[in-house]
Amino acid sequence: QVQLVESGGGLVQAGGSLRLSCAVSGTIRFNVMGWYRQAPGKERELVAGIDNGGDTTYADSVKGRFFISRDNAKNTVYLQMSRLKPDDTAVYYCNARITSLQTMWTMLTGYWGQGTQVTVAS
Repeated sequence: QVQLVESGGGLVQAGGSLRLSCAVSGTIRFNVMGWYRQAPGKERELVAGIDNGGDTTYADSVKGRFFISRDNAKNTVYLQMSRLKPDDTAVYYCNARITSLQTMWTMLTGYWGQGTQVTVAS
């Protein structure tokens, strides 16, 4: 059974930083892990993804502010978020999949965490 357990969300002032973690349990070794977010009234959108070779992809809105990494030995993916803005406020969802990194832009597939709330106050 696969489980994705997220941690690290919370309330932060604009300009601050947060680090999200997502630990994946189970026997599947996923090629791709990453993060999506969904703000109230909006569709779920890709934030960042990373494959097991270390290739990454980022939404334009977070480039230069967010950094994704993974520890394959721990089957854990991280999202370091810096210079946070009120527009970053959303529920952040961890995702793991066996398809390619590029499918993160086109397919809401794979396994999902329960979501963690990130709120950025102005």
